[in-house]
Amino acid sequence: MNSMNQNLPKLLIPAVMLGSLALLPSLPTWITLTVAGLAMGMMIFIMASGLTLVFGLMDVMNFGHGVFIAIGAFVASSVLLPLAGWMQADNVALNLLAIGMAMAAAAIVAGLLGWGFERVIIRPVYGMHLTQILITTGGLIIAEQLIHVIWGPEQIPLTRPASLRGSWIFGDVAIEKFRVIAVLLGLLIFISMWLILNRTKLGLLIRAGVENPDMVETLGYKIRRLFVGVFVAGSALAGIGGVLWGLYQETVTATMGAQLMVLIFIVIIIGGLGSVGGCFAGALLVGLLANYVGFLAPKVALGANILLMVLILLWRPQGLFPVASR
Repeated sequence: MNSMNQNLPKLLIPAVMLGSLALLPSLPTWITLTVAGLAMGMMIFIMASGLTLVFGLMDVMNFGHGVFIAIGAFVASSVLLPLAGWMQADNVALNLLAIGMAMAAAAIVAGLLGWGFERVIIRPVYGMHLTQILITTGGLIIAEQLIHVIWGPEQIPLTRPASLRGSWIFGDVAIEKFRVIAVLLGLLIFISMWLILNRTKLGLLIRAGVENPDMVETLGYKIRRLFVGVFVAGSALAGIGGVLWGLYQETVTATMGAQLMVLIFIVIIIGGLGSVGGCFAGALLVGLLANYVGFLAPKVALGANILLMVLILLWRPQGLFPVASR
């Protein structure tokens, strides 16, 4: 029975996909929406994965995580503006090189901002959840105003490169090129994180720190230093996710990160706080459901994800794939 209960969450994503197939008007529509949902889920996973590790490792409720998403997108816009020739060239290598440079810059700046954010804002409030929520939300608001000062109050267009515009057509199925790239990049990041967490000493320490931080401290490892590294890495990932989301929306605004925080928290709660695998599964569920329901009843797409979270918590209060100690 326990084995069955552990395997049931793994069947949830296929169940949602197959259930939607019966409700949608045609197979081509289902394929198009499924690819779109997977792409959206991958982007949310990239942005949310660092936050779930931060909570799992040091029990920090960081409501300011959205600022790293917005900063990543704005830094990318500044990098890509002088590279307009590369972006408009009908050359896949140049297009991908420009996007890669923008993502690298976004990751570096967001990571450095994350380091400062942890030292100045979060470090004084460890162990105080309500204070963490208030002070990190305040940090998010201040950072958004600084974005207005640096980049101006107007939204900035972030046009996709020439090779990633349009769709591949397979009969009646249209699959956007950019969404496929987002799926592949999300898979690459997930596989990399899985390998690091499960095949390296650093990953062993992180997983041990999530499950039993006192034991890691007793063994002589500096859990605080480990946390700072995870926080910086999570901020960098959020910056990369911000670049992808900006290209997905083709516009960048200072509030884009804050607007995404609702979906990000739904994802990490559904998956199980501190669980990267759960975050991955939760992100895919949210992305798929948002696209399926958005097609059938656009006004209730967000409400459907909130309902999904409620139903999952009623079934499994600690999320789909909880960390053992939580």
